[in-house]
Amino acid sequence: MIVAMSHRAFISWSNSSSEFLEGKYSREHTWRFDGGVTVAGSSSPSVVPLPWSNPAAVDPEEAFVAAISSCHMLSFLWVAAKRGFVVERYDDEAVGSMRRNEAGVPWVNAVLLNVQIVYGGEKQPTLEEEDDLHHVAHEQCFIAASVKTKITVRHVHRGQAGEPA
Repeated sequence: MIVAMSHRAFISWSNSSSEFLEGKYSREHTWRFDGGVTVAGSSSPSVVPLPWSNPAAVDPEEAFVAAISSCHMLSFLWVAAKRGFVVERYDDEAVGSMRRNEAGVPWVNAVLLNVQIVYGGEKQPTLEEEDDLHHVAHEQCFIAASVKTKITVRHVHRGQAGEPA
């Protein structure tokens, strides 16, 4: 049973520019999480040009895509374990796409999860069972349930651990 919880992130930015009103200021900032991890954040250089963004930092859109992918993976692992499938490896190259909505505001309208899974053990899922595992994982994913972004899973069955992909 899930009880009401809160999740916190501390975002910190400070101005170091005398040209703030002209839009000439750094978008670099930090994200600090309750476990102690600090992540460098910035706007995407595709949105705010250099030198006012940092391409080496995580931008909010990348973080959003990563959160969707991570949540789906964690839900998938839980569902697979409950159904008796041993997952040895799970890889995803998640891709988010942006469009403009009816008001002309850009938004992440779709995320494609490109999942490759290696299973161990004797019990191997059929393609239909693997499709169902992804479907149930999507339904159980807290992030997917919280957004209107279309999320699609494309998976490549990699087979058993030790077999060629």
